[in-house]
Amino acid sequence: MSNGGQKRKSSSGKLPIDLPTSVRFNDPFHFLAGLSSGVTTAFLLQPADLLKTRVQQSRASTLRQTLRNILNGPSPIRQLWRGTTPSVIRTGAGSALYFGMLNQMRTYASRAAVTVSSTGGVVGEASSSSSLPKLSNMANLAAGALARTSAGLIMSPVTVLKVRYESSYYNYTSLLSAARDIAGKEGVKGFFAGFGATAVRDAPYAGLYVLFYEQSKARLSNLALLSTPKDTGTAGLVGGITGGTAAPVNFLSGLLAAILATGVTNPFDAIKTRLQLMPQRYGNMLQAGKLMLREEGVRSLFDGLGLRMGRKAISSALAWTVYEELIRRAEGRLDV
Repeated sequence: MSNGGQKRKSSSGKLPIDLPTSVRFNDPFHFLAGLSSGVTTAFLLQPADLLKTRVQQSRASTLRQTLRNILNGPSPIRQLWRGTTPSVIRTGAGSALYFGMLNQMRTYASRAAVTVSSTGGVVGEASSSSSLPKLSNMANLAAGALARTSAGLIMSPVTVLKVRYESSYYNYTSLLSAARDIAGKEGVKGFFAGFGATAVRDAPYAGLYVLFYEQSKARLSNLALLSTPKDTGTAGLVGGITGGTAAPVNFLSGLLAAILATGVTNPFDAIKTRLQLMPQRYGNMLQAGKLMLREEGVRSLFDGLGLRMGRKAISSALAWTVYEELIRRAEGRLDV
């Protein structure tokens, strides 16, 4: 059996249906694959996330100054990984929810025959580095946006705790003390501070990311096919290209997609950070944007862009590559 799919009978027991291999996996597997990728990237890239938060909290601090202050202070390594626990919880659980829900949405859309390319043709397995469901551009955009927003809402309390614990604006000694302080001063609403800006940032980011990612995979896979010797046979094929080629294609696609999507959505990330740190001062997303522009100018909306772009590019590329590799390897075991 090839990795591309599996013949199944329809409910009538007569006509075969060619299902994507990923459809054979239940939700827990995709949650586990997403959890593994999220935990890995969150731990490795926590210093970049902490530096981004510190730079965004005030225009008075530059990246160089912030890094120098941490390195010259006590326990610099420990300080760079400050907030790792909430970051791992947020990113790990968030990735599990995101990939699980995204797979459900894409599988449902795939079964509903939303499998046409932007030019109207059927999307073929041979032009991709994975066997995950192939959708139209609009379906990828919608599925990515909805899955990310849903996961973001569920994980919002952890995100607020993470941002405030990372920031030097608050001197929390533990996550429990942070949670108690937020609950006592702001109530339940405090745990969802900045969610509006987060959703406005995450929905277009995730939608654009999935769209750019799938487009990049298709184009890079086609280039890989053109450069692959014709006598390689079919062993180890993933969507028409070799398994050894799939991971680099997915990783490079993730880098490109993250860079493009991050550049478009960074202003919402800067606003979101201010709202999560100082909700009383900034009020809501619109008020925060106006206040930042009036007091600090347009550049304040792009604070932390380089850090966020670099972190997002690497984290998204790692997360999607690890996720797709786990799916691919599991498929290989089932197909033996």
